[in-house]
Amino acid sequence: MDLVTTTARRPEPGETVLGSGFTMMPGGKGANQAIAASRAGGRVQFLGAVGDDVFADTLRDVLTGSDVGVSRLRTVAGPSGVATIVVDESGENSIIVVGGANGEMTGLTDADLAVIADADVLLCQLEIPVPTVAAAAAHARAHATTVVLNPSPAQRLPASMWSDVDVAVVNTGEARALGAALDSVPHVVITRGATGATYRGPDGELSVPGLAIEVVDTTGAGDAFTGALAVAWLRGPATALRWACAAGALAATALGASASIPDRSAIDNAVRTFAEQH
Repeated sequence: MDLVTTTARRPEPGETVLGSGFTMMPGGKGANQAIAASRAGGRVQFLGAVGDDVFADTLRDVLTGSDVGVSRLRTVAGPSGVATIVVDESGENSIIVVGGANGEMTGLTDADLAVIADADVLLCQLEIPVPTVAAAAAHARAHATTVVLNPSPAQRLPASMWSDVDVAVVNTGEARALGAALDSVPHVVITRGATGATYRGPDGELSVPGLAIEVVDTTGAGDAFTGALAVAWLRGPATALRWACAAGALAATALGASASIPDRSAIDNAVRTFAEQH
């Protein structure tokens, strides 16, 4: 659950500032990206966990409301994951994530593994334990399922795990933090906020500029980008990148993460408008 405070500017260390608003919105990188993939036209099954607290039903309902399959969504004792988010008047944010129930996802069941093996794409983040993500990626690789990893929050990962990743999606800060670890990944996509995104892969490099928009809140824009990219990936990197940039830009035009994620028709319209302007 995202606990979102809006303020004119984010506080410096030790400083207290007045906020202008507060709201609670369903979020989480995995849920946001699953919703983004579903709204972009993908058929999505979600593997994750919620707690047994007051947030759990809402978090589950927002997934089902976006046609995300939740048969593999676990309920565990304790709190669901939460994020404390501060958004300033320029739309930039600072986020603190507490994993909660996500930290209890310490293994994969046979049913989880079957979902992964049957998928075209496995889209992973790092808000569940790394060994569980590594096991999912290894099983996907063994069954010819494309592995897309958004290694966020950025942290050190075992080399064996990187060898199972087909596509890494990172922002500029994550790219700097991960450095040479990304060298072994065949396809690397770097999001660059308002300026778009870049790609490097076996056939070279490309850059896609961002769409001109009025930014309201960048929370979830990266997740909208990544979910759309995963859906479009099998259409080729150039098409996927243009589509993802459109989705990420549209998501920044409204407050909140999951509530602002665009659907397929909105993404298509944005891509067409951008092409006409350029």
